[in-house]
Amino acid sequence: MANLLDYLDWRGDLTLAQAPFNEVDNLILAEVSFVDFGGIVPPPGMGESVPLRTAAEAFFARFSQGEKIDMGVLVPDAIPEMLRKMAESRRFGDMGLNCFVDWLDAERGEQFAALAVETGDGRVYLSFRGTDDTLAGWKEDFDLSWLPEVPAQKKAAQYTAEVARQYPRRRLLLGGHSKGGNLAVYAGVYCPAAVQRRIDTVWSNDGPGFRDDFLDLPQHRRLGDRIVSIVPKSSVVGMLLEHEEDYTVVDSDQLGFLQHDGFSWQVMGDHFLTLRQVTRQAHLSDLELRAWVRTMTPEQRGKFVEAMFTVLSASGAATLTDLKADSFKAVGAMVRAMKDLDKETRDGLLKFMGLLFRSNLLLTLEGIQEESGKRGFRWGRKRHRPEEEEA
Repeated sequence: MANLLDYLDWRGDLTLAQAPFNEVDNLILAEVSFVDFGGIVPPPGMGESVPLRTAAEAFFARFSQGEKIDMGVLVPDAIPEMLRKMAESRRFGDMGLNCFVDWLDAERGEQFAALAVETGDGRVYLSFRGTDDTLAGWKEDFDLSWLPEVPAQKKAAQYTAEVARQYPRRRLLLGGHSKGGNLAVYAGVYCPAAVQRRIDTVWSNDGPGFRDDFLDLPQHRRLGDRIVSIVPKSSVVGMLLEHEEDYTVVDSDQLGFLQHDGFSWQVMGDHFLTLRQVTRQAHLSDLELRAWVRTMTPEQRGKFVEAMFTVLSASGAATLTDLKADSFKAVGAMVRAMKDLDKETRDGLLKFMGLLFRSNLLLTLEGIQEESGKRGFRWGRKRHRPEEEEA
């Protein structure tokens, strides 16, 4: 099956004048904000846009020829190859990049990065980076479950207003993958009304949802029919918390949580291969995780999140790559930190980890069964095709 890289090979020679902007283009631009364009693309209000192919050339010049570019644990390693193909294409090579910001405060658990892309059809796509390799960025994802607003959301709304002022006559597209999808929706809802009227579409690519009261806001209702939520068939990340009622389910060639990787989403022509609904196990896992979160007050959720990241940070690691590189040392330090927690917090942390592990295991087993069924093997009963599965 085909993915984003295949799409660039197939359709990279078609400009937006020949083939209009589509949902696959959206995900590509959502992923490109994971590239570190610091010192290459100017911050808001600090200079002219840089052609994508020029920015890509400057980025790759930082590395030795043949050197593997490590994007970290959570960020797909295919992104540099995607950038290379974009730079070589007629479709993306001349797009202008501007307004790059990259903010990280590890002590306060804050991470925010974004990029503005002049698409060439008179619009600007605001790409919000999702969760990166840092523990700070990961912590902010969990803070979504109990805080009315996390710092990255506030920065996203401010960034949108600032970029809109820099491009006063342009229509806007907002998008991101993972946490970046959440930030795109939040920014679209909370940006000034005059800016919101200029937004054509907001894309949330497997982004986590929101607290209950967010979807009832009048600002959200005004924007609701322009929000496009896309999730893979076994989505867990994108189904967390409350979500827009309408979402598109896409097929993936990965299993379990690995379907969160946008490079696993299946492409057919100028669109994703879609299914009617998420798989049964993804739906059940989503319900179980939501039910568990709802048993806690916001204060209890906050205490839990702080405890979890105290444990993770006990190893001295700043990134998931650090944890992976010295996992033996990290586990020892985290076990010692767990002992310092009160019994209620420790039990809650263990239960949450158990839910995540079991959800991922069941989703993976379900995916293996589904893939084997496609190859003609029997599992004791006939399997429905994914598009026929019941929620």
